Amino acid sequence: MVAVCRELRELDASHEFRFWCDNKFGPSARSIFGKYDKTIPVEYIFAGKFRRYHGASKWHYLQPSILFPNVRDLFLVAGGFFQSVWRFLHWRPDVVFIKGGYVCLPVGYAARLFKIPIVLHDSDAHPGLTNRLLSPFASQIGTGAPLEYYNYPPEKAKYVGIPVAPEFRPYSKAERRGFKRDLGFDEDRPLVVVTGGGLGAVRLNNAVIEAREVLLEETSVFLISGTQQYDELKAHTDERAGWRLEAFISQGMAQVLAAADIVVARAGATTLLELAALHKPTIIVPNAMLTAGHQLKNAKVYQDKLAAIIMTEEEIAKSKLALAHKITQLLSAPKILEDLGKNFGTFARPHAAKDMAQMITTVIRRQGRRK
Repeated sequence: MVAVCRELRELDASHEFRFWCDNKFGPSARSIFGKYDKTIPVEYIFAGKFRRYHGASKWHYLQPSILFPNVRDLFLVAGGFFQSVWRFLHWRPDVVFIKGGYVCLPVGYAARLFKIPIVLHDSDAHPGLTNRLLSPFASQIGTGAPLEYYNYPPEKAKYVGIPVAPEFRPYSKAERRGFKRDLGFDEDRPLVVVTGGGLGAVRLNNAVIEAREVLLEETSVFLISGTQQYDELKAHTDERAGWRLEAFISQGMAQVLAAADIVVARAGATTLLELAALHKPTIIVPNAMLTAGHQLKNAKVYQDKLAAIIMTEEEIAKSKLALAHKITQLLSAPKILEDLGKNFGTFARPHAAKDMAQMITTVIRRQGRRK
């Protein structure tokens, strides 16, 4: 989002922004936007989500732990709609840029009520429920994957990729060796970086811990565990050369990933495009339970083009050393690593933020002419 804001201001410095999100994402949003422009307001919207799990039966949704929160969140969505209506009465933007996610649904419907143009960006290869519901009203739609993975009308959809920060780019071998050294690793040993996102991925974390001794015989390992499991893992691992454990990386993530010889990651759309921009050999372990199996579909995009290695959670669960063996196999096959990086790099869209900004400004100009 910040990358698009930056490009919009390059096109017209007078642009005014407001960022609306739910209160859970609020602190992170304030931090992210604060580094770019502290004057951009970050405001909260009531929002609720419809809990859906890939492969779950209809009866599964009648469980009180799922049914009652879903019913409650319907009221939150309604509250977010009226809250958005109230705000649009006092501040009328020229366009609403929506990145998907449940918080965007009430905002999008309120924008439709006021005939405010909507521009969507769909990061995942499988459109989420919010974007599917709002896409008929959208003036323009940018996609994170090629259009063949979507059912959006081609006359208003364009494959732009996912806007990422400019520091996500290919680095030279010398630069990557320097990053390893700065991170405290031996620059002559292979480095594996494992990340499961902000909250972490328990199965990935456990697989690395269980195979740590085997991995450290061949590589250095940097495990970014996420916040939820960090204290537990910290208590059960010692400090040694070639090993580093962090809860999260707030700054310099591009350099951390660039330093790696192999990255192990979930199939979040933005993370994968950042890795593609780095031309980084990657093992993807998608979370199969997430809504509509979107991570499985994200991973398939790259699997189809031989751009990444896919491992399932079932494979990892069957053997404590399955992930370690896959890593060591790849490290012993430099030609495969090179090809993976090249193929992954074909998905990089360095002008994604600029293309998205131009789509937004086109809609604004069109709206201005209609007025």
